[in-house]
Amino acid sequence: MGKLQHPETVTFHGMVTASRQMQDLFDLVQRVAKSDASVLIRGETGTGKELVARALHALSPRSRGPFRAVNCATLTPELLASELFGHVRGAFTGAIRDRRGLFAAAHGGTVFLDEVAELPLDIQARLLRVLQERAFVPVGATEPTQADVRIVSATHKALRDEVDAGRFRDDLMYRVRVVPLFLPSLVERQGDIEALTWHFVADLNRRGGRQIERINDAALEALLAYPWPGNVRELLNTLEYVYAVGEGPTLQLHDLTPELRGEPPPGIRGETMTAGDQERQRILEALQQAGGRKGKAAELLDMSRSTLWRKMREHRI
Repeated sequence: MGKLQHPETVTFHGMVTASRQMQDLFDLVQRVAKSDASVLIRGETGTGKELVARALHALSPRSRGPFRAVNCATLTPELLASELFGHVRGAFTGAIRDRRGLFAAAHGGTVFLDEVAELPLDIQARLLRVLQERAFVPVGATEPTQADVRIVSATHKALRDEVDAGRFRDDLMYRVRVVPLFLPSLVERQGDIEALTWHFVADLNRRGGRQIERINDAALEALLAYPWPGNVRELLNTLEYVYAVGEGPTLQLHDLTPELRGEPPPGIRGETMTAGDQERQRILEALQQAGGRKGKAAELLDMSRSTLWRKMREHRI
């Protein structure tokens, strides 16, 4: 039975790891931070892309300036344009006063564009101007405004594929990925599932309530065998679930979510499972069999990797 322990870890700007791979990435981030070059962070959902962006800012000559972030996938094109570039009074219905956008608010600092692959093409053209001319025009205005910002972007998609599909400008791709950084998935980070589990357990113990001192062997095996499609974020969510539903000083297998136990969620077994539930279960089983490798799981499911990504988003995996 696994007892409470403190594996040798490294903490770097909010990120904790025992993996040599991640420590090499931290070294690279420290070097890249000194430059003003645009950075593109590639990584799956939940791997910590914003933490890397914040580290780049904190270690840069712009560290005393603002850090502003926006998720490009969560806003309509109109709202995103206003969020990034600001607008002048009367630019559109409801624009009753001038509004500063992120590029003005982050003057002298860093703008983080999460899910940059989701930018609409017309906003991509405006962003290209920011990168080329260090200037932008607020929505409804005519005169350009200087943009003294460093742009750090992130995506879980391959921008080259998006360019080939006509959804992303190739000239912008080269501008935003002057320096590409690749964040490995949790299952690729040797030793990190166990190390982060103990790190989060220690943190959750400090909050009071349930105090976990050991992990049952079966529970630890389930944690290590699971493919973690949601990566570090999913691991933390799982442990918060464990603290909410379980009792006692030992983390037991039955404390874990059905997915980690290899079971469908309660109430949708057998004939009661919808076609969507059955497809979700098949994807989870393929991911577990493939050790979290999306390409291998797609082969097992006889579908393309892009189709697997789409279905994982649809089923919130």
